[in-house]
Amino acid sequence: MTRPAPIRIGLACHLAVIRHSAVILSGAWRAFAPGGVEGPAVAFLRRQAAKSLLFALLFSAPATVAAQQPGPSSPVVLDRAVAVVNRHVILASDLDDEIRLSILDPNSAGRGELTQQQALEQLISRALIEQQIRQEDMQAIEPSQQEVNARLDELRKQLPVCVRQNCATDAGWNAFLKSHELTIERVEAYLRYRLEILSFIEQRFRQGIQISQEQIETYYNGTLLPQYAPGQPIPPLDQVAPRIQEILLEQQVNMLFDNWLNNLRQQGDVEVLDPELAPKPAPALAPALETPAAGSGAGKGGL
Repeated sequence: MTRPAPIRIGLACHLAVIRHSAVILSGAWRAFAPGGVEGPAVAFLRRQAAKSLLFALLFSAPATVAAQQPGPSSPVVLDRAVAVVNRHVILASDLDDEIRLSILDPNSAGRGELTQQQALEQLISRALIEQQIRQEDMQAIEPSQQEVNARLDELRKQLPVCVRQNCATDAGWNAFLKSHELTIERVEAYLRYRLEILSFIEQRFRQGIQISQEQIETYYNGTLLPQYAPGQPIPPLDQVAPRIQEILLEQQVNMLFDNWLNNLRQQGDVEVLDPELAPKPAPALAPALETPAAGSGAGKGGL
């Protein structure tokens, strides 16, 4: 029996369904929010329930969708689906969350705030990567709480925006979280994901790559040396060879990872439901990731 093609719901019908479902969610979650205040845990649970409901609505038969038309009232929309990645729903609230979390990306300095389109591209890539990790059952790459804590401590002490707000102290850290509408639970989940991706890249792409002495010498003579002005002291090859090897290794890892991710996108079922967020003709944007050597280089040629 052939597999039926996924049902595509028009934007107008889609928004109508979401508005109706928002009424149900609104009443249900107010019961869990004392005094009408929604805490981080309730917000997280609300989003998970919304995704489950939206998933059922997006992939139900047309007759079911038509039966869910809203009444004469115009309820407030709590959330809406903006994309579906292999039957995984991405919500508008996920975009907002990704934009807020981008402040923690050490590679974001000088790039300005993440746009909604960029946030969606990162979330699409993340969904594809996480689905592949689960499919391959790579449980060994899941970081421990100790690794997450160590990463969090490093972030609080070294991230420039955190240093400026004195995040090393509890008072400064709490003020930083509040000013960027973040919670410690969400930050830890973000760090856990980044560590998981780094481990995945290490196991999947880095192992087995060999950098030859000839490649190191070519980089030294063709890329590094031309950056030094006449009369400047030039480091000898044997001194910088380990760092050149690491740079070349990271270049190959990044190339393999980008090709792999592009293949995932081409083979997957990715649908952007919001026309304002539809991708423009351009190469797929990989998620903002740190490579093991990212941020560790300085000076000529990243050395």
